[in-house]
Amino acid sequence: MALLHAASGERIQLQRNDDDIAHFTSVALAKTVHMELIRLVLPKDRIMPEHKVDGELTLLCLSGEIAFDAHARTTVLRPGEMLYLAGGEPHAIRANHDAVALLTILLVPAKHAERSTDPRGAGA
Repeated sequence: MALLHAASGERIQLQRNDDDIAHFTSVALAKTVHMELIRLVLPKDRIMPEHKVDGELTLLCLSGEIAFDAHARTTVLRPGEMLYLAGGEPHAIRANHDAVALLTILLVPAKHAERSTDPRGAGA
């Protein structure tokens, strides 16, 4: 069965259920060719090891506390706080307390990503 995403104009429930943390039920809420919207659930001490994505992202803490490592420093996010990260920037995430966050990733079309990572430049 295909994963259902929200349609344009559809209300999206962001509140967590009582069993979200226990079952780590993160879910992609919406996805288009330009962006992906994810409700990220992180149990306490859960670590997402360092990685990077091509597109820019925002992370909005809805509940709990999240430690976000990037640019050789740690930024702690609490409910109602968010951060922006440039595309391609290595980062890691961990939950200091059970947490739920809204993650938005601006996707880079495949042709653009190939061009931007080609060391020979666009004219090659």
